[in-house]
Amino acid sequence: MNLKYNHYQVTLEHIHNPKGDELHSPIRLQFDNHDNIFNIIEILRERNLFDDRNQATEFAIGLKMFSEVMLRNRDHELFKELAPAFKEFMNKLKKGS
Repeated sequence: MNLKYNHYQVTLEHIHNPKGDELHSPIRLQFDNHDNIFNIIEILRERNLFDDRNQATEFAIGLKMFSEVMLRNRDHELFKELAPAFKEFMNKLKKGS
């Protein structure tokens, strides 16, 4: 456990399948992030970026999980083309645009 990071746990539960297929068992994931994701959720909710307040939460969690993986793997070929555009996107988001 890295004490310089915030530690989180999420549980993803599959509660409905419109096709009637079998539901997946829950997944529990522990992960670290350099940011306080709860603070980011509140900031994004206050900005009213989306019509649905819950989407700000989805967006914040997804974005922070994705960006942390990308930061830790910045030299990975998968992220080379995306990195410059993502940096620009994050700067725009932080400025409140």
